[in-house]
Amino acid sequence: MPLLLASSLLSTAVFAMDLNDAMSNLGPAKSAGLLGEQPNGYLGVVKAQGNAAEIARLINEARRAEYQRLAKNNNIQLADVETMAGKKALEKTPVGQYIQLNGKWLTK
Repeated sequence: MPLLLASSLLSTAVFAMDLNDAMSNLGPAKSAGLLGEQPNGYLGVVKAQGNAAEIARLINEARRAEYQRLAKNNNIQLADVETMAGKKALEKTPVGQYIQLNGKWLTK
């Protein structure tokens, strides 16, 4: 019995995603309608399938670090950087992908 348990645990090993993996999977996840851009400068989960939440978490952490760096270097508020980044991300989102407006997910 312990051998069976060990083999089933090995066959369902969890794949640990890093930022590079998240970046590689971002485009396909957005194209599949799993992730979308929000006005606050961060990714949001449109459909919680697959590894969408993990992709969003890792990329949002990297974005937050970059926004904090920009805010500090330019002596402006973090919220202002987030708002500017969100506006730019919404504008750059291709037609057919999701954006969030007024708290609702819409296809652009």
